[in-house]
Amino acid sequence: MTILTDRSEQKRFGKFAIVGILGAVVDFGIFNLLATGLKVAAVPASVVSFSLAVVNNFFWNRYWTFPDSKNHPVVRQLVQFAVVSVIGLLIRTPLFAWLEKQLVPLAAKLIPNVFTPTFVGHNLSLAIAIIVVMMWNFVANRYWTFNPDRQVASREVKL
Repeated sequence: MTILTDRSEQKRFGKFAIVGILGAVVDFGIFNLLATGLKVAAVPASVVSFSLAVVNNFFWNRYWTFPDSKNHPVVRQLVQFAVVSVIGLLIRTPLFAWLEKQLVPLAAKLIPNVFTPTFVGHNLSLAIAIIVVMMWNFVANRYWTFNPDRQVASREVKL
């Protein structure tokens, strides 16, 4: 199976991307609420928003993107999804922190006073980090978390 040649995998990736967009709405919304509204530092706000987006994405992916894996135990899948997501977070956090340092000053020079440079830099950094991590998440979750061919123990809890 490869996304480049298999039409069903391309469709699945499209669904994964739609779920990712929904997750990004959760991610950006929570991030901006925390960072802008509640004045939480950007990196911790990014970690919290990411975590809430992960929970959202797990359920959408389990029941819509990868419905053929619903016979797998939900607890096991959630743990695997969390492991993949934590690795994604380990990719995302330093990337975000580095991009933020580059893009906030750049935004200060290039963006008119419609949005603050910090707002633009933070959100652009977050968008780039989300796109990078989405690629990792799709491959890892497709072939590990939601792999329909994987054998599972019948005693584990299923939802």
